[in-house]
Formats: sequence, C-alpha cells, structure tokens
Amino acid sequence: MTNNKVEKSQESKIVRASAGLGKYRVEGTGIIAGEKGLIICILGGETPHIGAISLAIPRPSLRKPSKKSVTSSIFTLIGHKDDEIARPISENVASELNRITVVVAGVHIDKATDQDIRELVANSEKVSNQLIAKLKKLLM
Repeated sequence: MTNNKVEKSQESKIVRASAGLGKYRVEGTGIIAGEKGLIICILGGETPHIGAISLAIPRPSLRKPSKKSVTSSIFTLIGHKDDEIARPISENVASELNRITVVVAGVHIDKATDQDIRELVANSEKVSNQLIAKLKKLLM
C-alpha cells in the first residue's frame, strides 16, 4: 500500500568549525539529528580517519537528581587513541546542549610527539567549543 500523503520533513541543520594549521588542523562538523540528537565529527592531522566513536546520553545525576550528568559508551579501533578526544567532547556536548550526542573522532600525525598530540587535542577542544556555540544558536 502506498501512502501518497506528503509530509513536511525537518531539514537537518549542519554547522562547521576548524582550528589549527597544517598538520595540526582539525575540522569539525555538527549535525542536528531530530529533536534529541546530535552527530559530531572531529577529523584532522595528516590522516583524518575513524578512530573512535563515543555516544553520550545526558541524564539527571544518580546521587543528586537536580544536577546534570552524562552516561557514555566508547568504541575504539584497535591501536587507536582517539577515544581521548571522542569521549570528553561527546560528554561535554551532551551536557551543554542536553542532547544525545554521537562523536566520531580521528586525528593522526605520523610519529607524533607528545607536543603534537597536545596540539591536536587542544585544536579538537577549540573546534568542539565552536560547534557548541554554533549549535546553541540553531537550537534556540
């Protein structure tokens, strides 16, 4: 049976942000997924890829229900450490915007030094903060 009824679909709203230059450049995309969801991609370095996926769900604190908390789950590809970017970003976005949030993260520099990693993490945080600010405006 075919339904000929035309339904008005909600258009996905997309925002973008970036920080850093050269091998330290990180780019982010935020997508509003319906009334309760957000999808965030954080990619960069010399080889952008999928390294980790984090799902964060905002909820009242179990100890103090008047306080916000977040439950998160992580999937990390073997040999990757992108969960160190994906988890805090997903938890922060979910808490700030009160939305179920999925973050896909993958930043890579070959033979990265500790300083390289700090730069990529810092730029990922900058991108996340920019995305939160832009998404807040769209969600108001």
